[in-house]
Amino acid sequence: MADLKYRRVLLKLSGEALMGKQAYGIDPETLRTIAEEVKEITALHVETALVIGGGNIFRGVAGVAQGMDRATGDYMGMLATMLNALALQNVLENVGIDTRVLSALEMKELAEPYIRRRATRHLEKGRVVIFGGGTGNPFFTTDTAAALRAMEINADVIMKATKVDGVYTADPMKDDRAQFLPEVTYLDVLQKRLKVMDATAISLCMDNNLPIIVFNMMKKGNINKVLAGERIGTLVRGGES
Repeated sequence: MADLKYRRVLLKLSGEALMGKQAYGIDPETLRTIAEEVKEITALHVETALVIGGGNIFRGVAGVAQGMDRATGDYMGMLATMLNALALQNVLENVGIDTRVLSALEMKELAEPYIRRRATRHLEKGRVVIFGGGTGNPFFTTDTAAALRAMEINADVIMKATKVDGVYTADPMKDDRAQFLPEVTYLDVLQKRLKVMDATAISLCMDNNLPIIVFNMMKKGNINKVLAGERIGTLVRGGES
């Protein structure tokens, strides 16, 4: 424990990460794998919060492309994040992790309302906190929600879980010439339009000097390496690149 670099983290998961090899929805085996990875963090007594997207169920931008009002589409996307949050809570508790879902949208029968002090108290008690419902406002992504919540709970870092090893100059799944970037600055991400998080989230992190580590969560042991401060994945921070 003495060697850990980060003591309170926010883990950002995409909704698509829950699909596994499916084209839609939630893959139970993938969900279980993610839960076991989160359990590794809690076993180290690291205070852990999560934000999860809803793209495996519904994406607001997809609705807009089909003629839907943007605000309506975004609210539907927020509801999708709640479905994922409840599924994740269930599997986390099945592996023995005390978990609370806090929602930016009021739905008292399913989740606690988001209150910053309540969230930090849960973390202090060793509970995993899942933030659902995005920011509670349309026109903002779950990336922005992750940056906002991370700063509100005074997280040491945002851990952005992906299926690749970090940030590349292009999509490594589509471009063989894509180069891996072990470290980039916030301005690099914004100016070069690198696929890390959306511009609003990156700007929030830059303004508050909150580091982001983009890493491959599917590789066993990577989470422990990140927490110990090993150079795994891509570090996004201020300063010169």
